[in-house]
Amino acid sequence: MNENITDHSLAGVETPEVLSRRRFLEKLSIALVSLCAAVVGVPIIGFVIAPLFRKAPEKWVTLGKVGDFQVGKTVSVTVLDPSPLPWAGITAKNAVWLRRESETGFIAFAANCTHLGCPVRWMEGAELFMCPCHGGVYYKDGNVAAGPPPRPLFRYDVRIKNGEVKINSVVVPISTTL
Repeated sequence: MNENITDHSLAGVETPEVLSRRRFLEKLSIALVSLCAAVVGVPIIGFVIAPLFRKAPEKWVTLGKVGDFQVGKTVSVTVLDPSPLPWAGITAKNAVWLRRESETGFIAFAANCTHLGCPVRWMEGAELFMCPCHGGVYYKDGNVAAGPPPRPLFRYDVRIKNGEVKINSVVVPISTTL
């Protein structure tokens, strides 16, 4: 036998000192990796889960003076998204279809089809809202007339305050069914 072989390297046999040092370094490595995973993982999980607990912002937005709108007419009005991201820019602007039904009665519809969110147009002569993308058609009251939309156009709450027409600009739900 070769006498230059030390005791701790004999055929896979380790001394208690080497064994305890390896265990210590193994546990230290696991602890450091776990700490790094927590430092990175907790903010990511918080970012993903936080919107589930956040209440959607509601804000009454002025569309214009009551006298600016004619009875029986449907017009497009631009409003700002109640919760735009700082970098949203022009995309923070949304359209609303507003119709004056009577002297004090207004109806406001989202300008997005409930099928896939495409913008709908108001066809004055036919008194219909039409989605050019997939053939969705809505009556002037927002109910579905034809095509794939699963629900009527989304209606905003409307109120008149201090001579101004205001809508409660909540987040508009869009269906993703085909």
